[in-house]
Amino acid sequence: MLLKSFIREAGEKLEPVYGKREAAAIVRTLWTSVLGVPACISVTEPDFRIPEDETERLEDCLARLCASEPLQYVLGKTEFYGLEYRVSPSVLIPRPETELLCRMILQDVVPSLHRDSPRILDLCTGSGCIAWTLAHYLPDSQVIGADISAEALEVASSQGIQGNVPDFLLLDVLSSQDNAVSVLGDRKFDLIVSNPPYVRDSEKKLMHRNVLDYEPAAALFVPDDDPLLFYRAIAGLAERFLAEDGAGAVEINEAFGDETARLFMECGFGDVRVVRDFSDRERFVIFRKP
Repeated sequence: MLLKSFIREAGEKLEPVYGKREAAAIVRTLWTSVLGVPACISVTEPDFRIPEDETERLEDCLARLCASEPLQYVLGKTEFYGLEYRVSPSVLIPRPETELLCRMILQDVVPSLHRDSPRILDLCTGSGCIAWTLAHYLPDSQVIGADISAEALEVASSQGIQGNVPDFLLLDVLSSQDNAVSVLGDRKFDLIVSNPPYVRDSEKKLMHRNVLDYEPAAALFVPDDDPLLFYRAIAGLAERFLAEDGAGAVEINEAFGDETARLFMECGFGDVRVVRDFSDRERFVIFRKP
């Protein structure tokens, strides 16, 4: 098959699902990733012929995309904070908001700690994108990522990023502190960070099919009657495992900025503040242990 024919046919199939502009972007990312060629080849070599085995792979990927499967799962990878990550339906696809959380930590939070080798705990680590990003850009740091899902930890520990490698541990954030102690021991951390589940069950109706049908629900949703349950657990773990003058940073539901900040204040943390994202939504809470 000629590349130009595939581009045209794929665009026609995906446009009803994604719209014209997004479909064109998805098709371009698909064929450049699968074929390992630059996008300009569609112009410089208009009669570029796709090898038969690659045509079959592209057609399979296209069928999955037509069923609304996210492109990142179809390709098995995504980019986050300048690094390439393996992803699968066992983990959430990293979002730009979480990139902003990492930037805030790297540029503001960690420098304020005045630690040469910060010890960092990433709770609900999922793909490990936060843990790996912080370990990569803080090469002298000691990073642990923890998650309840063994499948997620398999993905997190298999990332092919070179350099400072985090440790990954199986830990249910909602379990007892005794269980956490059995996993983490007597460690103290200078920074505890988390992007826990925070989308209310009632908000499912606002979400797209590619999220609801493919991404792990356990990593997304919390009950309407207890939307802050993970933040209470994180606050409890921070009381136990955060070093004096250590800091915490969590991603939150924009509907509960004040409530989440109040929770950490009531647990005795200081310098608690809500930070907005690039859409001016209340998206993060930062806190400090006196």
